[in-house]
Amino acid sequence: MRSVNFIADNEVRLLHCGTDYFPALKEAIDAAQYEVYFETYIFAGDETGQSVLAALKHAAARGVAVRVITDWYGTGHGQVSRMDAQLREAGVEHRIFNPWFKRGFTRTHRKICVVDREIAFVGGININDDMFADHDHSISLAAPRWDFAVAVQGPLVASIHKEAQTQWRRLGRMSIIKRIGLLNEMRKVNKIARESSVQAGFVVRDNFRNRATIQKAYLQALGRARKSVLIANPYFAPGRKFRRALAKAAQRGVEVVLLIGVGEIWLQDAVAHSFYPKLLAAGVKVVEYHKTQLHAKVAVIDDDWATVGSSNVDGLSLFLNQEANVVIKDAAFSQSLRRHIEAAIAEGVVIHEHEYAHVGRFRRIGYEAAFVVYKLLMRIFAAEKYA
Repeated sequence: MRSVNFIADNEVRLLHCGTDYFPALKEAIDAAQYEVYFETYIFAGDETGQSVLAALKHAAARGVAVRVITDWYGTGHGQVSRMDAQLREAGVEHRIFNPWFKRGFTRTHRKICVVDREIAFVGGININDDMFADHDHSISLAAPRWDFAVAVQGPLVASIHKEAQTQWRRLGRMSIIKRIGLLNEMRKVNKIARESSVQAGFVVRDNFRNRATIQKAYLQALGRARKSVLIANPYFAPGRKFRRALAKAAQRGVEVVLLIGVGEIWLQDAVAHSFYPKLLAAGVKVVEYHKTQLHAKVAVIDDDWATVGSSNVDGLSLFLNQEANVVIKDAAFSQSLRRHIEAAIAEGVVIHEHEYAHVGRFRRIGYEAAFVVYKLLMRIFAAEKYA
């Protein structure tokens, strides 16, 4: 199992919700001197989206090479078409990921921005207003969407830039020979791992050579966990290996807590509920978050391992879509993220095993049926076997 390639001497800053993220993102774009790579799943046409769009257009007007990738499905055909016209008129290069599912069902779910090869942003935050639901922008939220990103400076930015550049080239017109050459180039990984106060690694999932990289990073960390595991995720539907790793960690005395977002997609909630009995029996603590939309894909394991990114712990993210996470080995960063997760856990609803035992037969059957349907869909669409 290939481990994460940690690179030392980085500065990694945690950004909580759009309140932290959008000002930092726009400040970096406004300061750009020669190059911006930008990739996102959702790029809404709301006030937040318009402000980021304006920053990208202004950068291009200054002579900065600005290259933007938006997902056709996530952003929506109408919005992505309007954006395409605006961006091209402003001198911004724009490529749309997999329009009309021409390249299968995979989506780019990544949220990446690299400016001047000096600062990079990676996380789960889309370009849309914090106070409206991701899946339906007409639904107001009771509190700002709970989400995270990181701002990275240091040697790791080169790895993130290389991936952003590769993605841009991959979406252009390339011959088979050039694509093979690009794949060979992607195999060249710089391994730098020396002792430092901060080490971080960039992990992606795609359908080329990184088909299970993010899941492997999680499984390795879970296998080594000795004290605690905190995972916050909105769409919890991992395969058997991941569920088994969680259960085994809890059974050997590790405190394992899952903070799960609920209330957005009925099928997703039902699939997660189908896992509750075995997880609870193994000693895993399950907490549901109802305060607002939980969109974060974050985890802290023991004292010095943390991850922030776009990858959900479900079949789509782990086996089908393109994703990007940063893994951080640093006690101070991990403690900062832990405080956020623990505060959200305190606001959540704990699911007790004895309470779940009283769930009616028909509801249980519904949960199991949802899992069977979900598993079937993943086996049809996903590039890897889901079980």
